Amino acid sequence: MSEAPGIEDLLRELAPQVLGALVRRYGAFDTCEDAVQEALLAAALQWPAQGLPDNPRGWLVTVASRRLVDQVRSEQARRRREERIALATPQAELLSQPADAEADADAEADADQDDSLALLFLCCHPALSESSQIALTLRAVGGLTTPQIAAAFLVPETTMAQRISRAKQTVRNSATPLRLPQTADRTERLEAVLHVLYLVFNEGYTATDGTDLTAPALSTEAIRLTRLLRRLLPDHAETAGLLALMLLTDARRAARTGPGGALVPLAEQDRTLWNRRLITEGLDLISRILPRGQVGPYQLQAAIAAVHGEAEHVDATDWPQILALYGLLEHLAPNPVVTLNRAVAVAEVHGPAAGLDLLATLDSDRRTAHHHRLLAVRAHLVEQLGDHDAAAHAYREAARLTSSTPERRHLTNRAARLTSGQD
Repeated sequence: MSEAPGIEDLLRELAPQVLGALVRRYGAFDTCEDAVQEALLAAALQWPAQGLPDNPRGWLVTVASRRLVDQVRSEQARRRREERIALATPQAELLSQPADAEADADAEADADQDDSLALLFLCCHPALSESSQIALTLRAVGGLTTPQIAAAFLVPETTMAQRISRAKQTVRNSATPLRLPQTADRTERLEAVLHVLYLVFNEGYTATDGTDLTAPALSTEAIRLTRLLRRLLPDHAETAGLLALMLLTDARRAARTGPGGALVPLAEQDRTLWNRRLITEGLDLISRILPRGQVGPYQLQAAIAAVHGEAEHVDATDWPQILALYGLLEHLAPNPVVTLNRAVAVAEVHGPAAGLDLLATLDSDRRTAHHHRLLAVRAHLVEQLGDHDAAAHAYREAARLTSSTPERRHLTNRAARLTSGQD
């Protein structure tokens, strides 16, 4: 059972590839996803005890295809009095598929093609709202559970489950084939695709809930998909900017946790643990795309990450440059998270009181007024001003609001140290 965590990561990586293979072959998005989930569950139960198959992806495609055919045939048997069942839908094609060994061979052949990028564009179908595009992609491509997605959107789990279900039905009813869209359609969906990749990476870098701070398989998959997208669109600056941002950020992952998975803030990280290869690749990428002309939000965020990456120790960080970049980012793509991060930079350059003044502008924004990050940053700045009681209270409130166990433990420990006078 010691290899179970590795199997879990492998299944998360293979899930969108298997779903893509089934959707390409059968077309019924929602039914295919149900079959893939059953195959993943079977693998999670069998592989730890029996060992990995020679071709894990082929195994999953084969098992999922069998479950899909069985499901449709069972449904037909239950509803055989309705002659119209599935006659005009992609599911009807399943009933004419070859059985057993021949079908398994076809499934193995399907598994050789990676449709992850095409699946990503399909999930960002223009018939869906932006929130539905993101939710569906996080579910189908990112492998997040419905509770995780609901937490990221700050909505009830039942609401998110309904949203995802409607999105799957919309994609299915559109009868859109699984293939990379043509140039005009691709451009229409690209912004949503980039945003989804950004969110999948962020969920992997800092998980919204659970006992682990990070979910590396998610970040790795987001980077893999963004690399594929960059190969498809080599001249698109924002795609390159997003890839650079991911590389420069992911380079810090090994230093973000200490013994027992404890969270280590950026200022306290051992920078010798940072992945210099990823930093070098990210720096080279951002240095080549920034001079090209129009700059977008992902390029600016990558430039900020580059400033951090170039600093060999925390005191060498060029905070005035970071503050200037956040000013540009807030002008170009204003949102409360950018303002929150700019407040940290303001505090580094002009002092914690100035940072708190900027934070106060977020108190009336319902998106962040009760978010744990706003309270955590406020606690940090109040602590710098020397008001340990108020800082401890803010740390405890932030801990109460977060659903991440490592973050809650870190914030609670900060409050305890201030209360005991150890800090």
